[in-house]
Amino acid sequence: AMRPVGSPEEAMAVLSDGSSNRATGATAMNATSSRSHAIFTVSIELRLRGGKVLTPRFNFVDLAGSERAKRTGASGDRFAEGVQINKGLLALGNVISALCEKHAHVPYRDSKLTRLLQDSLGGNAHTLMIACVSPSDADMEETLNTLKYANRARQIQNKLLIAQDPVQARIADLLEQVATLTARLQHYESGGGPL
Repeated sequence: AMRPVGSPEEAMAVLSDGSSNRATGATAMNATSSRSHAIFTVSIELRLRGGKVLTPRFNFVDLAGSERAKRTGASGDRFAEGVQINKGLLALGNVISALCEKHAHVPYRDSKLTRLLQDSLGGNAHTLMIACVSPSDADMEETLNTLKYANRARQIQNKLLIAQDPVQARIADLLEQVATLTARLQHYESGGGPL
């Protein structure tokens, strides 16, 4: 749900509210395991002098970890949640691979997660990924897979452009043209020669 905020404190309150609604549950690996992915998006509207409006957006994403049912001891609802988590991560991995290998088709539509992150992954964005890993020997396989995943994501090359609403950009261009033409008209009306 979108909520307008006017201060960093209000944004943090929204984040806290969202975190409290996030599904968690106990597994054999983690007593408070995230049972869902979470995306917190901050959209900012910057109005500059001259009428330009920039609209940058920050997506903060917390991915639930990939799970092996044998290690988590999950069954019933926990098992079904793990299947959904893994489906989303697989779709994200496929998108990351397609972007790294510069495929003509990138399967963004394969999951809600990849559709929501489309701009962050292969669009007009600077993306930073922080991988959380375990120092435990028992988790070495998961840690290695997480690092491989992060390394693939690091290879994505995006082209950054100024985040500007296209309508606002056109309005700013037209205002600039009007100002230029008004200045020229005043120059000619005051008896000025050719420019």
